[in-house]
Amino acid sequence: MKTFKLENEPKIKSGFKTPDNYFDNFSEKVLQQLDKKEVKVIPFYKRNKTISLAAAAVIGFALLIPIVNNYKANSNELDEATLETYLSYHSNISQYDLIQTLDDSDIEKLSNDVTLEDETLEDILVTSPNLEHLISEQN
Repeated sequence: MKTFKLENEPKIKSGFKTPDNYFDNFSEKVLQQLDKKEVKVIPFYKRNKTISLAAAAVIGFALLIPIVNNYKANSNELDEATLETYLSYHSNISQYDLIQTLDDSDIEKLSNDVTLEDETLEDILVTSPNLEHLISEQN
């Protein structure tokens, strides 16, 4: 391999040369260009406002869906099954405590008689193997 010496090798001339007297009138050229009327540039996001507003609305609704679902899931309304399991596992509540919490409308709801049709009773008697238990509950 040939030894490389930077001082001895011919140098490549740069391709850029400034013209003669270029910097003499450079400031005048720049000031003339500043006086020219500028072209109005419209950014891309301002061209179609309806499309961008529609996209923002869709994203907003998409972000609201989990919030609404979480709100409905955390509501304070109790269903009957939850209330029944709560009462069955908390045995320190007596029937007298429950009676004291009932108001007049609850008592009216409880006083409504449930009428069973004969067909329903026959179906229960036919499908149940323990008839003595059902008879003792009726009395």
